[in-house]
Amino acid sequence: MFWFIVAGMASPAVHSASRFLMLFDFDETMIAESSDDAMIRIAPGQSIPDWLKNSFRPGRYNEHSQRILAYLAQQGVKEGAIREAIEGIPPAPGLLALLGFLRSHQQDFECAVLSDANTYFIETWLRKVGTRQLFSEIFTNPASFNKDGRLVLLPFHAHECTQCPENMCKQVILRDYLARRASERGKPFQKVFYIGDGANDICPTLALGQKDTAFPRRDFPMHRIIQDMKTAQPGIYKPTVVPWAHGEDVINCLKKVVEER
Repeated sequence: MFWFIVAGMASPAVHSASRFLMLFDFDETMIAESSDDAMIRIAPGQSIPDWLKNSFRPGRYNEHSQRILAYLAQQGVKEGAIREAIEGIPPAPGLLALLGFLRSHQQDFECAVLSDANTYFIETWLRKVGTRQLFSEIFTNPASFNKDGRLVLLPFHAHECTQCPENMCKQVILRDYLARRASERGKPFQKVFYIGDGANDICPTLALGQKDTAFPRRDFPMHRIIQDMKTAQPGIYKPTVVPWAHGEDVINCLKKVVEER
């Protein structure tokens, strides 16, 4: 197994007193759409050919993204256009307010990103909105421009989970992170919060306990799957579930938690 981790600007030691861990997905959670959609808009004719569209295979999203980036390079799309497209993606509703709340409560929350996007997209967008320093770590697929100006995307790691894409199991990453931080801090987090939207956000939340909270985006796949799980197998899903449509939904929950002493 191999790992790629992007450490944040803040040392984990800075957050040693934080009581809570807040984890974010990126596509359609922090940003209002999939970052791949932004890439298609900068392709010639704002579309990709059918052979490329049809090359997608379930569980191989990373490989499909690699092909899209390779196609853009072949069509002469430069780094500046990619950066501008990512910077122009709007935040999800209320997301900036949520990040502002967390910034004002950094003594309580350690924040990290856990995403199947890539380092270039996430770092670029967070810096654009001025919130990069809020995140102690970013777990995502590595991406960098090669000498030919192509954005090269790699898988995050190899794993044995049969439920997740081949390039990333968020539960493996989360369990490893929680164990490492508990060792570094000398104690576990009091509570863990996970905000997401997609089917691949289910697996990491299965590592959470009853004291923790999952924030699925309302009426998105993560929310619907959780509802189905709770109906089919009551009690199997452990964390508290708080659906969100706006960042204020999450803020209202976190405010109550912070006030609990």
